[in-house]
Amino acid sequence: MSQPDIREFSKESVARIVNSSSKNTLHDIDEKSWKSPIVGFASGNDPLFKSYKTLIGEFYWTPLEAMKLAYPNRDFDEENLSVICWVLPQTDETLADQRLEKELPAKRWILSRHYGEHFNEFLRASMRDEFINMGIDAVAPAILEDFAYQRSDQAGICSNWSERHTAYAAGMGTFGLSDGFITEKGKALRIGSIVINHKITPDVRPYKTHTENCLFHAKGTCGVCMKRCPADAITKDGHNKQICHDYIRGVTSPYAKEVSGQVVTPCGLCQVKVPCEKSNPMSKA
Repeated sequence: MSQPDIREFSKESVARIVNSSSKNTLHDIDEKSWKSPIVGFASGNDPLFKSYKTLIGEFYWTPLEAMKLAYPNRDFDEENLSVICWVLPQTDETLADQRLEKELPAKRWILSRHYGEHFNEFLRASMRDEFINMGIDAVAPAILEDFAYQRSDQAGICSNWSERHTAYAAGMGTFGLSDGFITEKGKALRIGSIVINHKITPDVRPYKTHTENCLFHAKGTCGVCMKRCPADAITKDGHNKQICHDYIRGVTSPYAKEVSGQVVTPCGLCQVKVPCEKSNPMSKA
């Protein structure tokens, strides 16, 4: 396939799987987990990926390192690698339920965190396999066996591949006061990505700062996510990951197991009933 064909194939494949797969479901409620996706592209040799090693930690994978983990006996040209990233927006029904909650996540939100992320893992594997079947080496870093969370001296609890930081590199949005990722479809969403050994023209990052889409950082207004957080983990100084982690593990996760019967770690109250819930508020501003 030519380069433009691979780009369009990627977009069409992600959309096809999301919109038609029976696995995109809340299971306990006969509804989809996610609405139609948006897809972005980054270059595998974007210097931003190497900078994450300084910002996050040496344990953080570059696209090249992720590819070498999947193909340990192979050499790759970093300039030929591309990252395909997608955003899965929450459904209107899930958002409506979650807006009503103040301390604990809504049932639909709990199910989307569990079954919706299982679908996202299926989507990662499906996209990876579609390229492999075409003869193009591919890896989904977030479902590699070595994927794990570690403690960063700079940034607290972090994973060795961040879907949000990948989406930032692909020009899909910026971070907010709560650490949520604000896209043109808002921040109530999940993100996935794969790396392929094929050159695709990357999307341009249209922003100048990593918090440009956040009203609080850009204009000094809003801060609604602070009020929405039941654990007071969000302040004008940002998001306290440890307080957030402790509230989820100690309060929302046990509640989610009662509701769904599943071991799941949801909260997401700061992602709804805020100006950046379903859109980029700075586009309107």
